[in-house]
Amino acid sequence: MNVSSDPTVQPVPASVVEQVDAADVTLSNPKRAVISLGSNLGNRLETLQGAVDALEDTPGLRVKAVSPVYETEPWGVDPASQPSYFNAVVLIKTTLPPDSLLERGHAIEEAFERVRDERWGPRTIDVDILAYQDVVSDDPRLTLPHPRAHERAFVLAPWHDVDPEAQVPGHGAVAALLSEIGREGVTPRADLELRLPE
Repeated sequence: MNVSSDPTVQPVPASVVEQVDAADVTLSNPKRAVISLGSNLGNRLETLQGAVDALEDTPGLRVKAVSPVYETEPWGVDPASQPSYFNAVVLIKTTLPPDSLLERGHAIEEAFERVRDERWGPRTIDVDILAYQDVVSDDPRLTLPHPRAHERAFVLAPWHDVDPEAQVPGHGAVAALLSEIGREGVTPRADLELRLPE
């Protein structure tokens, strides 16, 4: 993408950043959303970073925070049958409605050649919307909040890191949910780091 032709990615002077949140300079009335990223094929860290950068390159979307990286065992399968996952959570502000955000997530997955051969199969990248504001919706195409977010430590642990006060709409505080299910099988990787886009 040609950065110079996109008005949403012009550098903001430091003096402006100090006075107002950068998101509100480029976005009108943005909504908060939480995105989960996971990868267990190829260069997992590079793929996660690529997904973060692709989110930031989306018009009408700003990446506000990126969690630490966690290494986790694959969900729902024999751990020895596929590589471990790298997982992270991204906080964003966006003017996109939830269905457009979902389409963007799928486009990012396709850009990284995500294969949907089998349920819980290995994947290059998984982009899931965990929550969008406080919206609760049982639309089968996009259930909000994510129907299993509240019971998965690999989602709750990084989410808690970037937003300790976070709530899963309809399920309660992320901190309480995490302490209930524990962190077994979810290992922080302090040696790995995702960068916030410049």
